[in-house]
Amino acid sequence: MAGFTATVFVVQFQKFLKDVQDDMCRFRRVKHISGVTEELKAADQMAWVGAMSSIRNRAEEIILREMIYGEDVA
Repeated sequence: MAGFTATVFVVQFQKFLKDVQDDMCRFRRVKHISGVTEELKAADQMAWVGAMSSIRNRAEEIILREMIYGEDVA
């Protein structure tokens, strides 16, 4: 029984890690599309903070709609 439980845990954990990796890829794409770069951060920190805040707010809205309200945001 312990082996089965460990196997289920490993499978679920691998799925979780894949989901995190997918989310990071999406974040990087959004960041790139939005023009948020290290160059922007060095040149205009306030604009960079504003852009990152906007991305965070959009991600939070997607999470709320998908996970809390059960809507499909895709």
